[in-house]
Amino acid sequence: MTKVNLRHFTLSAAALAALTLAATPALAATCGKGTFAAFIGDFKKEASAKGISKRGLAALDGITLDDKVLAADKRQHVFKQSFEQFSGRMISPSRLSKGKSLMAQHGATLKRIEQQYGVPGAVIVAIWGLETDYGSNQGKMSVVRSVATLAYDCRRSERFQNELIDALRIIDKGDMTSAEMRGDWAGEIGQTQFLPSSFVKYAVDGDGNGRRDLVHSVPDVLASTANYLKSHGWQRGQGWAPGQPNFSAIQQWNKAEVYAKTIAAFADRLDGGKSAKSADKPADKASQKLAPDKRVERSTQGRTRR
Repeated sequence: MTKVNLRHFTLSAAALAALTLAATPALAATCGKGTFAAFIGDFKKEASAKGISKRGLAALDGITLDDKVLAADKRQHVFKQSFEQFSGRMISPSRLSKGKSLMAQHGATLKRIEQQYGVPGAVIVAIWGLETDYGSNQGKMSVVRSVATLAYDCRRSERFQNELIDALRIIDKGDMTSAEMRGDWAGEIGQTQFLPSSFVKYAVDGDGNGRRDLVHSVPDVLASTANYLKSHGWQRGQGWAPGQPNFSAIQQWNKAEVYAKTIAAFADRLDGGKSAKSADKPADKASQKLAPDKRVERSTQGRTRR
């Protein structure tokens, strides 16, 4: 199966919501002035004042600016595919087959998660497949370095300084090490691509080992994704197709309507059409012929995951 980097089209799920939250209190480190090393030095003092211990602060030792991150941030492009084009490509036979296999493989875990959070396994697995091809395309860049670079850049410095604080909190708490926190250029973590702020708020320990690991632990990934949806209004036992109660929760995962509809349609295919009206049935065709989506930027949009 050809792997597709969906982040070329839209920011991950949980990342979307995290970046559209109201700004948190201003941070003092000055972006873009002086050297990157001086900025990190000031940021360390501020992070320490906010309770980050030596373990978290050590992740910033020797860190350097990543020009590839700045270049990627500046070349974001407009998402212009229709629902038919995007879903037709992304809900491929191979991805659908693998999703059904994984639903069977993790059936007991998904059942337990649905009992706890009310989110069906088909919806969680659809997000998992679309975000990273079930964990096979998580990204290889250092999350801490990426977020620190974006914090230094002045376009959205305050937002990414807050993301950097949360990245250090994850390390400080012992959930993941800096070396384990690998992702794409905007700082998304793990198999369903949570920004650090979403990780701190919504990640859960699904396997009971005392850590929240969204890179290696499938139970943590699946439970955290369900917790995110529940926290954004998911209603147990209700449908998720456009016009049904839970579609709004999917839109909180990713505000790009084409992407949200693709999640809903993929989940319906995985579920065999039993639990929700299919998003691609003839009765829905008129609503699916959408105009090109508004620009969806990693840093400002409305993910997600993200």
